[in-house]
Amino acid sequence: MERDRHRCGKIVSLVWLLTEHAEALEAHGLRVTGRSDLHALMSATADPDALLPFDLGIVATKATGLEEACASLEGKFPDATMMTVLNGLGAEEVVRRHGDWPIVSAVTFMSGTKHSDREVEYILDTETWLGPYEDTPFSTVHEVAELIERAGLKAQAFPDLRPAQWSKLIFNATVNTVAALTGLPHDSHFAAEDEPTDLGHLVHDLVDEGKAVAAAAGIELHEDPWEMNVHATRRGSAHYPSMLEDVEAHRRTEIDLITGALVREAEKHHVEVPLQTMLYGLVKGKEASW
Repeated sequence: MERDRHRCGKIVSLVWLLTEHAEALEAHGLRVTGRSDLHALMSATADPDALLPFDLGIVATKATGLEEACASLEGKFPDATMMTVLNGLGAEEVVRRHGDWPIVSAVTFMSGTKHSDREVEYILDTETWLGPYEDTPFSTVHEVAELIERAGLKAQAFPDLRPAQWSKLIFNATVNTVAALTGLPHDSHFAAEDEPTDLGHLVHDLVDEGKAVAAAAGIELHEDPWEMNVHATRRGSAHYPSMLEDVEAHRRTEIDLITGALVREAEKHHVEVPLQTMLYGLVKGKEASW
């Protein structure tokens, strides 16, 4: 965002290591279809040194690219605020290792399907949850949430993001890994419990393990991850979790920051999570097979 609060912000995209992607965005802009219908002109670069100073940087990499992305910003943009929107736990710590910026923690339920380097289909029109990290003022979080809402999107600011962050952590650690291992998109199978062999029994048990870890960590969940799962399966259309897409493409997944983070928290608080641990190992085994 350009550092002029009296004008509309300018969107600048830093596309790490993908020069051809940046060139396509620079030349043609970004086309968004689905829930929105717009064509946004934007500046894009693969070179962090080419960026002008900005107020707000949104760190929206895959977990596998987070360290390299943050390292490329080290020593730059001292007046910026950085906002992380990655799944799982631990993204803020990675950002902090590379700079003293104020950090806004966030998790988002928005999702889309990339059709090309310059076209994305906007699928899930849902909220982004935000909260302060360390000593970032809540007023900054509220300002960012208002900015998102003025863009026509949905956002909710929390004085403490952890209850909401953990709700999504448990949801993702369960749904993403089950999808990655079964090949199923997130559909009605994930909530079915009528028959003894229905997948919903496993999903429910995985969620219960995650809730036990949250309780041991002193986290009172913002939403019940099981109810989040049931509600999502009733949207009317199946959703492809990103981890399933990664597995099908034989890419490294975000398992370490999602299910891995939950398993590590379980170990820290001496909670047994055999099912989550098993799924974590199975996804890591899939990665090794490539």
